[in-house]
Order: sequence, then structure tokens, then C-alpha cells
Amino acid sequence: MTDRHAAHAPPGLLRILGLVFGLAVVVGGMVGSGIMRAPGVVALGITSPTLILLAWAAGGAVALLSAMPLVEAGASVPRAGGAYPIAERAFGPTVGFFTGWIGWLQYVASNAFIAVVFGEYVHRLGYAAHLSSSILAVALIVVVAGVNWLGTRISGSSQSLASAIKCAAFIILAAILFASPRGAAAPARATHDAALIGITTIGAVIMAIRVIYQTYAGWDAAIYFSEEVKRPDRNVARATFGGIMAVTVLYVLVNAAVLHVLSPAAIAGSALAVGDAAKVSLGPVGDTVITAMGLFSLAAIVNLQTMAAPRITFRMARDGALPKAFGAVAPGGSPRLGVAVAVAAAAVFAATGSYESIVRIYVPWSMAGIMIVCLAAIRLRIAEPDLPRPYRMPLFPWIAIGAVVVQETLIAVVVWDDPLAGLGSAMVALAPMPIFLAFRNPAVGGAGGREPRR
Repeated sequence: MTDRHAAHAPPGLLRILGLVFGLAVVVGGMVGSGIMRAPGVVALGITSPTLILLAWAAGGAVALLSAMPLVEAGASVPRAGGAYPIAERAFGPTVGFFTGWIGWLQYVASNAFIAVVFGEYVHRLGYAAHLSSSILAVALIVVVAGVNWLGTRISGSSQSLASAIKCAAFIILAAILFASPRGAAAPARATHDAALIGITTIGAVIMAIRVIYQTYAGWDAAIYFSEEVKRPDRNVARATFGGIMAVTVLYVLVNAAVLHVLSPAAIAGSALAVGDAAKVSLGPVGDTVITAMGLFSLAAIVNLQTMAAPRITFRMARDGALPKAFGAVAPGGSPRLGVAVAVAAAAVFAATGSYESIVRIYVPWSMAGIMIVCLAAIRLRIAEPDLPRPYRMPLFPWIAIGAVVVQETLIAVVVWDDPLAGLGSAMVALAPMPIFLAFRNPAVGGAGGREPRR
């Protein structure tokens, strides 16, 4: 018998993306300019090459452990929107809305910041000097919006290609560095000596841990596309775990290559450690190579985040938490209103410079979202034991509890490091909640109703 409600349901997202795309968004979500900058910060707190490599490997292990409860919950609730539908299923519409809001705002603010850095990289290459970095940022956001406007197949293919090119570029760079003489012309800057005074302090080690964590951020990208990836019950898990392991190998490889050329003392405090190593190996052209790689990586991440943010508003609209117009899907599979609003907000932030204040406070949001998902995995296992679980995390509930403790600890460290930013983070995260609570329809789903649970 045909389900009458299903027959009259509005068109949904198109299930046309494969495992390659899933791997691409996980890898592409993690690999960016962070790996170029982070080694210099890490070397301030950890001075042994062996320990540095172990720290990067440990970062990947932490990401894998945190991914286990997320993949279990994501495979059980295979809906678009990342952490939002999982939190909504486990804890109800209020926690769901909060989770969706901070996830969406994080993507918008991050896109604005990354796009401005893209503009700065363009200037560094010697192009468009007559245009400000903010104008170049808005131009990038508009171009990426156009790609996403055309449909899921085009935006998905562009992301898969971009991620493949990024990984290939880093592997080639690592091979070049390994082929270079050990320690050739290592740059000795006075700032390094000054920075090294505090390398054994707890603060320096905490900062090293923090930047490694942030460089791995983005490993949860696959669950944002659960309604578009074929066989999400298995491919979300394969993409998430496979992507994390691939990036862990890549990060350890890149750090080992940099340490082959330069000592920890030579890179400590460097704003672009990979670039320093490339200049030793390639000469002046090394800076151009690294800047071009950074430029490409930044553009690819803006594309990915422009794809992900509208999936949050799409699913929230289908559940009645936002106006139902956000749940409309164009023939090509793009939730165009969500794309338009996300890129408009990012463009305004980038053009006015207001992104700076948001970027300063948005770090805890990603940690909070992952923590909520880990708690949701525990809640769903207890409250809905019969819910189909294509993937079940081992050692339940201890891995999920451990992941929650890790996220709580990281949030505490970030707030301790900058209490004012922590307060601002909490205020912005909670700001729309009174409006949501005052105006949402008690019959969840609003006037348009909500799709049945699956």
C-alpha cells in the first residue's frame, strides 16, 4: 500500500553521492591551511621529533574514538544536517535546535574567515593588489554559491576532485622534502629563540594539543550528507573512519618530512612551518608553491562548508524548526534558499569584518556539537534499543563517555585560556533560544508538519 503522506511529501535531497564523495568531504574537511601552520605551534610545546609525530598520531586516534559514537548515531538516524537530527531524536526539538544553530553559525563564520584568508593569499601571490581581501573573499563566496546552486552532482564532483588534488599535492610536497638534505640552511630567527624559552610550560603543551585538535576538525563531515550518500548505513562509517585514518597518515607524513629538513627548534614559533621547509628545499619558489596550495585548500573548504550549512537548515525546516521554505529542494538537489542565506551571511561577515569577533568565540561550538552527539548515542542506545544500528561502537558506553570527557576538557581549556571569548561563545549560542521557545508550535512540525521518523 502506498503511504499517502509519502506520496504527497515535497521532493527531498537526491541520493546520488557515493563513497568517494564521503571520503572526499571527510578528508577535505580536515586538510587545509592548518597543517601548514600548526607544526610551528606544536614545536613550541613539544621539542622531541619522536614525540611530535606521536602527538599527531594521537590526534588521529582521538578523532577515531570520538567518531565511533557519532557514526553509530549517524547510521541509526541517517538524515541530513550533521549533529542536528541526532540531537533532536535523542533529546527533543529544543536541544536539536540549539545544536543545529551552533553548527550552522560555525560554518558561516568559518566560511567568512577562510574566504578573507583566501583573499590575503591571492595578494601574497601578487594578484589583485587593487582589491581588498574582503572583496576577494566575497567574490570567492559568490563563485562557490554558484557551484552549489547548480546542483548536488556538480558541487559533489567538485569537492571530490578538490580533495584528491589537495592530498596529491601534500604527498608530492612530502616526497620533495624527504629528498632534500637534512637541515639544509635551516632558518634561525631570533623569534624562535625567544619563543623557545617557554617550550616546557603547561601552557605551551596545551596550545600544542589545541592546535592539533583543531587541525583534525572536520572529520564529522560525512553525516551532513546522510540523505544523499548511497547506502549511508555503511558508507558514512567507511567514509568517516577511512578519511580519519588517511588524514592521520598524511599529517604524520607531512610532519616527518618537515622534521627531516628542519629541527623542532628551527620551526618553533613559525607561522608557516611547512613553507619554511619548502623554501629550504625549493628556494624562493617554495613560498609560491605553499601559498598556491593554501589558496586551493581554502577554496575547497569554503565549497564544502557551503554544501554542509544548507543541509542543516533543510533538515530543521523539514522538522518544523525553521520556515518550511528552507526545506524546498531544486531539481538538481540543491536546497537553494539555505545556500542563499548561508552565503549571504558569510559574505556580510567577510565584507564588514564582523567575522573576526565570531571566529574568536566559535571554537567551543564544534566541541559542544560533538559532545552532544556522543551523549545522544548513549541516550538512543538506552531509550531505543531496537533502533537499527548498522554500526555499533565497541565497549559501550565507555568510548562514548571518554569522548564526552575529551570534549568537555577541551571546552574547559579553551574557556580557561580566554574566559571573555568563552562567555561570548555561550551568549551567542543561547541568543536565539528564547525566540525559538516562544514561537515554535507545541505540535512539533509546525504548520507544514514533519516527516515521519525513519
